Amino acid sequence: MLSQLANASALELAQRPLRAVTSNPARRIGITGAPGAGKSTLLGHLALLRRAKGRLGVLAVDPSSPKTGGAILGDRVRMDELDGASELYIRSLGSRNTSDGLADNLPEMLDAMDDFGFAEVMLETVGVGQVEYAARAQVDTLVLVLLPDSGDTVQAMKAGIMEMADIFVVNKADLSGAQKMAADIQRIAALNHHDPGSWVPPVLLAAASQPASILALSEAIDRHQAWLGTSNRQEILHEQRARYRLRRLLEMRIAQVIAQHDAAFFAAPLAEQLLLTLEMLGRVSVRP
Repeated sequence: MLSQLANASALELAQRPLRAVTSNPARRIGITGAPGAGKSTLLGHLALLRRAKGRLGVLAVDPSSPKTGGAILGDRVRMDELDGASELYIRSLGSRNTSDGLADNLPEMLDAMDDFGFAEVMLETVGVGQVEYAARAQVDTLVLVLLPDSGDTVQAMKAGIMEMADIFVVNKADLSGAQKMAADIQRIAALNHHDPGSWVPPVLLAAASQPASILALSEAIDRHQAWLGTSNRQEILHEQRARYRLRRLLEMRIAQVIAQHDAAFFAAPLAEQLLLTLEMLGRVSVRP
């Protein structure tokens, strides 16, 4: 099912029957951060700890192979090395045509995880930077993973994903500089979240060799999930997910139409190119 959804075109997705809303959707937890922050190993340990909460799946978005377009599988290899990983459902996804840290048709695949009865889905993004924070709308709880020496990365992220994260984790906390990094992030988090009743993201220290730190992260996720139940945040997320899905379908369809044009088409004035492309889009029926 996931393979079919991953390979479906925009028109095929648009023609799918309207999906019934699942009464018990899976909890969605996103793990994001810069390349090399240790997201995969941290996620693997966290997933093994949280599997007792119900059927758990992991969707790991890897950079796509320039030759095949498929996932390079680096994340899957790192998670498979953990004891007990065979008890988890882990699926690697190629980022393909996306540039936001996610994968083509990801909203549909997340919905499919709901339909198959997963209690929780953990989503790992491609290493992200300043503006690649589309994962925010796709998950309920977003965990941003940083390293003790991430000072420059934090400065670059401040205008984007630093304002979106629900939980900050300074990973590999056994390295020097971890405490200072955590203190710096706490100052930034306090500035961005000051409204009464708002969620103030905790800043945690973690290391794969310290089980207590993984447990502390899991407990912070549970607290955030409980807070969501007392706020209107879920309604906002559902609207953001609908907007993202429609935008991605349109982007995919436009890319398909543009790919059909020959070289002569691009010699025409830009206004004419735009009008002809819009006409092609308008001639396509998406109704069954």
